[in-house]
Amino acid sequence: TIQSDILLIRIMNDIDGADDMIMLMCASCGIAEVDDVKLKTCADCDLARYCSDACQKDHKSQHKRACKKRAAELRDELLFKQPE
Repeated sequence: TIQSDILLIRIMNDIDGADDMIMLMCASCGIAEVDDVKLKTCADCDLARYCSDACQKDHKSQHKRACKKRAAELRDELLFKQPE
């Protein structure tokens, strides 16, 4: 599932016929990931991305519920994964 705190922008380039690109953005301030801005992924849920520790801290109250839910889903997947 895609959580509401992940900001994705679909860019369509009809002129060149290029495939759709997904641009990742900071869940707090909305700054896009570009060459000079590298986003860090939330270590617990792997969903939200942040440009700085300050943005992660500012967004914590909004992200907390979705993060706990996704982190539990990830733990369950690991626990109940069938060996190959």
